[in-house]
Amino acid sequence: MSIQAAGPAVARAVFNAMHRSQPDEVAVCSTTEDVVEAVKQARQHDLRVAVRGGGHSVAGLSAIEGGLLIDLAGMNGVEVDTERKLAKVGGGALLRELDGATQAHGLATPVGVVSDTGVAGVTLGGGYGWLRRKYGLSSDNIVEAEVVTADGSVLRAAADENPDLYWAIRGGGGNFGIVTSFTFKLHDVGPEVAFAATFYPIEEAAEVMRRWRSYVESAPDEVTSTCVTMTFPANPELPEAIHDRPVIIVGGVHAGADVEAGLAEMQPLRELGTALFDMSGPTPFVGVQTGFDALFPRDTLRAYWKSQYVDELTDEAIDTIAAAANDRPEPLTLVNTFHMGGAIARVGEEETAFHQRTSPYMVSIDGMWLDAADDDANIEWVRSAWNAVAEHGTGEVYLNFTGLADEAPQAGVDSAYGRNLARLAEIKAKYDPENFFRINNNVVPA
Repeated sequence: MSIQAAGPAVARAVFNAMHRSQPDEVAVCSTTEDVVEAVKQARQHDLRVAVRGGGHSVAGLSAIEGGLLIDLAGMNGVEVDTERKLAKVGGGALLRELDGATQAHGLATPVGVVSDTGVAGVTLGGGYGWLRRKYGLSSDNIVEAEVVTADGSVLRAAADENPDLYWAIRGGGGNFGIVTSFTFKLHDVGPEVAFAATFYPIEEAAEVMRRWRSYVESAPDEVTSTCVTMTFPANPELPEAIHDRPVIIVGGVHAGADVEAGLAEMQPLRELGTALFDMSGPTPFVGVQTGFDALFPRDTLRAYWKSQYVDELTDEAIDTIAAAANDRPEPLTLVNTFHMGGAIARVGEEETAFHQRTSPYMVSIDGMWLDAADDDANIEWVRSAWNAVAEHGTGEVYLNFTGLADEAPQAGVDSAYGRNLARLAEIKAKYDPENFFRINNNVVPA
């Protein structure tokens, strides 16, 4: 390990340009022993600590003003055991490093949808991706993890060892220590999958979503689908019909082995309205996983997101979502509706720390813009759109899709963890009684 004075080239850059923080020092770690030493040094010198895995926290939870930043970018190795269908993944690995290693063997585990995202952050907060309805959350696929706790101990968290810690890290965020490696279950996926992606005019959003709802409510678990509304940037590789045009994109992935059968199953997603462009077809899974990358450049966009779950996607709820999609103040802002259920709902609400298992939909308002002078206006718009959706939602939030801005670090924790919060607080008190790890969606020790 080396502890260096902070500078622009020392640590991995963050995604959200609103959180270009300035730590006093950066601990550049490449081994578990490095992480242990960083924790001990921070305790010895009474330093506040933030941990940066992928650095993709929308809320800036991998950033810190002053204090010590523990950077895990050097811990990005991936080891694939093809016989046991397991992958051991370093705490600083990005999704593309995990997907690249596993897809070489036609295997995958559920992670997020932007390949520049850190595996650790996605997983500790739950983790929704294109395989969620077939194989569940990222956190549902953790077999074991190596965790450095607040006193510098190195613990194995698994069903047969420190089971309380194992329960807590599956959705409880970075509250309980620094995960230096995960071991994930792998599933037979790809290397090609059936992929649907059809662009419709934003003016047709409400009707497209009604037809989408009719399809997904009876779709098999192999199909995971999402509606994304955005203004697609002009790209010479794409048709002019969608250049700088507000659209609703209906995407879907079929996780079954038969790609042609998967495309046939998802054909209705391609017939929901006036198709401006259809890029559906057999697609490498790594291509699906990198398909949204261009929309999320690192250290460029300013971002503030809010999300919540919806139990019933009524016509009124759809009209509200469509109105927000048509009213987006910035072309880069997204209004997304995710179909859930399937394997997610087959895990009990108290089986892991991740509580929200029953709502079939989640809506995310992803405010993104470029100019700092526009911060207040965009944050206010996101909150207003979220409040409008709240009239039809549960009020429960997904913490990975939450932007803190001027809100308290505990914002959303109560609703996200529900009745699991009390148990999380007890486990926090056991492993981190002084709340050493507090730059996170914080669970206060009880």
